[in-house]
Amino acid sequence: MVSRLADLTDRVAVVTGGARGIGAAYVRALHDAGARVVVADLLEDAGSALAAELGERARFVALDVTDEDRWQEVVADTVEAWGGVDVLVNNAGIANAGPIEHYPRAKWDAVIAVNLTGTYLGCRAVVPAMKAGGGGSIINISSVEGMRGSTHLHGYVASKFGVRGLTKSLAVELGEAGIRVNSVHPGFIDTEMTAKIDPSGLPIPLRRGGRAEDLTGTVLYLAGESSAYVTGAEIVVDGGMINGVGHL
Repeated sequence: MVSRLADLTDRVAVVTGGARGIGAAYVRALHDAGARVVVADLLEDAGSALAAELGERARFVALDVTDEDRWQEVVADTVEAWGGVDVLVNNAGIANAGPIEHYPRAKWDAVIAVNLTGTYLGCRAVVPAMKAGGGGSIINISSVEGMRGSTHLHGYVASKFGVRGLTKSLAVELGEAGIRVNSVHPGFIDTEMTAKIDPSGLPIPLRRGGRAEDLTGTVLYLAGESSAYVTGAEIVVDGGMINGVGHL
């Protein structure tokens, strides 16, 4: 079934952190829109099961997004198997927290490595393939925390601001190659990462927490031709939370 939001038939998409949660929702949506989808994740059992469920237009690859050499291998294998890379969704991410005087360097390094450096490595790895194919769409998943400050989330906030900035510099650089680069900024989404947070206490005008499926329409839009003139944009999907008062 091809999604009404986008026809991605014959497009090749790579989704990091695609084995479960929000990433799996992106994988399913892109697959439903006709794309061939690479489920890239460290969770081999979950990723393999998802790819097997979806069938021949999906494949699982093991990927640690902080591994520079593995990124090159994943892109090369994808090009060999399916002829190119048209869409990259940099979704893999982690979070940690602590008051600044008790926030160790190891926590900072870990969240920057995955959320920001992993995004940079993914963008860098796919650009040659996208240029060879005449263009593409890079979709970097940031956060509303990439647009404001929040107590205790120092590394996470810094990493997501970094993703937002990287997106804009790449959009400027890669536009002439037909490569569009945009960022998506989710608010509270019900995932394992947010399981301990009660959304009823958050200033969300739509009066509910978000679901993974609330984000898929934006990703399909950015992946497809409906957004052909959109690059360097930051799209907030948060139920209006960023306009409210207070922080996570």
